[in-house]
Amino acid sequence: MQQQSEDRIDLAGLVADLNSLLRLKTTVIGMKLFARAADMEAIPKIRRPNAIHTTDQIVSMAARLGWTVGITADDLVGAQCRAVIGLAPQDDKWLAGENYVGVWHGTAEDARKRQEALDVVPFGHYQALAVSPLASGRLDPPDICLVYATPGQMIILINGLQYTGYKKFEWGVVGETACADSWGRALKTGEPSLSLPCYAERRYGGVPDEEMLMALKPEHLAKATLGMKALAKNGLRYPIPPYGIQSDVRAGMGVSYAKK
Repeated sequence: MQQQSEDRIDLAGLVADLNSLLRLKTTVIGMKLFARAADMEAIPKIRRPNAIHTTDQIVSMAARLGWTVGITADDLVGAQCRAVIGLAPQDDKWLAGENYVGVWHGTAEDARKRQEALDVVPFGHYQALAVSPLASGRLDPPDICLVYATPGQMIILINGLQYTGYKKFEWGVVGETACADSWGRALKTGEPSLSLPCYAERRYGGVPDEEMLMALKPEHLAKATLGMKALAKNGLRYPIPPYGIQSDVRAGMGVSYAKK
């Protein structure tokens, strides 16, 4: 992966490196918010929905079909999808979460607590959002990248992020509306954000059982890739070969820590 300048990342090269290191089966995509809908509509080869969707479906059109898709609030079903990406107000009615009482939560208090726990983009700054395969370069740069991966792939990606400049990552699980744990949190805070895709993401977005989702800025993804390359030189790479639960562990450990 080549970095074109201090601020410009070779997105296609980054994706090629990721696919080589992790053998991903799902397209890595970018996501970008726009203050003006007209700027979203000016993206080359942008597709606009002709039906009402969840954000999960829009994201999967890019990740599963390779499309570049742009939306405004009018393209999304209900306030929940809109509010997470800052296209609808997070007002008292939204915070009450009345639609979820007796569905996802047993009481109105529980529904409100869940709504209050969601990480969302503040309302009033954006009119539109677009998603696109990262390698296409149509969102250059995107605000965040979305990487779908199995748990085994994901831990290697996290190890890459932690190879230098170590920090402990602490992520939460809000339950339903888990997009707030991934793209909602990453767009809001700029920090790498891991999620267990929720029922809606799997039912409407087609996310397979085995996949998790990491949302992170392009520079964080580039950092993770450099870390994974260093780990690979140390023999720590994906796929992780099973050693054998009854084998003498010293031979295997000796390969990784022979000089220690």
